[in-house]
Amino acid sequence: MKSITSTLFLLSSLTRVVYSFSTLPAFATTTTQKSSSSILQMSTIDAAAKQKYNKVFLAGGSKGVGRHILTNLVEAGSEVVALVRSADVAEELNQIEGVTAIQGDAFDYKTVEDNMDGCDAVVTTLGGAASEEEGAKRIDYEGNSNVIEAAGILGVTRVVLVTSIGCGDSQEAIPPSAYDVLKDSLAAKTRAENVLIKYYTNSNWTIIRPGGLKSEPATGTAILTEDSSVVGSVHREDVAGLVMKALTSEKAMRKVLSAIDLDLVGEPEKKAEVDVFALE
Repeated sequence: MKSITSTLFLLSSLTRVVYSFSTLPAFATTTTQKSSSSILQMSTIDAAAKQKYNKVFLAGGSKGVGRHILTNLVEAGSEVVALVRSADVAEELNQIEGVTAIQGDAFDYKTVEDNMDGCDAVVTTLGGAASEEEGAKRIDYEGNSNVIEAAGILGVTRVVLVTSIGCGDSQEAIPPSAYDVLKDSLAAKTRAENVLIKYYTNSNWTIIRPGGLKSEPATGTAILTEDSSVVGSVHREDVAGLVMKALTSEKAMRKVLSAIDLDLVGEPEKKAEVDVFALE
């Protein structure tokens, strides 16, 4: 009897172990395991986009497109956790109601994961020139990759990655001379895009590639398109508005979209050729 009881206990234990592995998310085998307890927080995919996300992790919110996104998120009623490098910027942003600004470095995975925990959506606009201290590392890849991986580990399935026209299959859209100048940044951003697309199959991601960025006020005429051959300029404030619309659009999920302003495209015939992506 004792032998039979021991055998049944062993079989029961093995069944629980097999079941626990079978319920792990698909991406778990493709990422470096940073925290086994965090992996178990992943539940079923949130298949439908929300009208508003309660708490959004924002990487790159100190200036440019990211700063406009931060303002838009707060106005929409979302709580924002913004990871910024500068202590002065963090102090400034913390004066805004609804914003928790953390001074930290996206190069550090643990900093990203710890501060993303509890968020239900992620937006990253990380990018920029590499410093001498960083050497060959680029925030365009290393930082964005950390953000993407942390979202996967924590089960944050809604991710919007802002890169640039010239990445991936849009390389041919920009003049060779421009690509030569930007190639290191574009190559790093492309690597980040590929990580998100290829390995995070449980993620409801959107990639937005803006054209040449301008700092003037929004025109309200910027558009998104799946046409990877388009190129043009767009205002940063308009890109932020498109990111906000895409964030809550089911149609934008698992789409790679270019962002340009048709009113800033010089040739009328080129405007007519652009197939505008409808978010609603």
